[in-house]
Amino acid sequence: MAIRDQALAGSVALVTGGSRGIGRAVCVALASRGARVVVNYRAQEAAAKETAALCAAAGAEAVISGFDVADRAAAAAAIDQIASSEGGLHILVNNAGIALNGLLLRYKDDDWDRTMAVNLDGVYACTKAALKHVLKAKERGRIIHLTSVVGEMGNTGQVAYGATKAAVIGFTKSLAREVASRGVTVNAVAPGYIETDMTAEHLTDAARAGLMARIPFGRVGTPEEVAGAVAFLAGPEAAYITGDVMRVNGGLLM
Repeated sequence: MAIRDQALAGSVALVTGGSRGIGRAVCVALASRGARVVVNYRAQEAAAKETAALCAAAGAEAVISGFDVADRAAAAAAIDQIASSEGGLHILVNNAGIALNGLLLRYKDDDWDRTMAVNLDGVYACTKAALKHVLKAKERGRIIHLTSVVGEMGNTGQVAYGATKAAVIGFTKSLAREVASRGVTVNAVAPGYIETDMTAEHLTDAARAGLMARIPFGRVGTPEEVAGAVAFLAGPEAAYITGDVMRVNGGLLM
């Protein structure tokens, strides 16, 4: 169940890749706590507008912002514009990501480059652009990265994806040390297998059955369960938590 209160009232939150899946659930969860949400999207404007409408229904206004997180100049310009038009930026959730899977021997260089550009360079670009604004928020400042269980345990056919998600964990811990003196927290949420369009595309029936046998809970997770962890880390209850990787994986990795 989503947290519903006004603990984030007055805060502006940018969620990258917020048009669908986990990103959409995160936007709605933050709105349910009173945050004004900026829904980032790259191409799916209609879906981003649907997310914004869901945020409004959850209790807080939302706006949309289209830019590619892998385009450093575009990300920096968009984030500065968001902070200016919204009167600041308090929370950044780096959720945008892609999974271009394949065994390494047959892996395409272009797929490697695009995976790195979105999943790792995108985190770098958005965080660097947002940081000067988030630091002004002081104790209300939050940076939250979506990583993955694959970044900690690995997975066949996901060398590129796993490499980016492991790197994001190192990025999280190092940045947390850099900004702790300013009261800003930096954390990561590491989902396991979550029921989204992206996982559905890459999981055959046989693979799903095998996965169920490995997850102690015996099921995949929901986007809302991941979003609940993000909403908690964004709130005042998590003011003394930083550099952490919160696992939401049903016990797949303990």
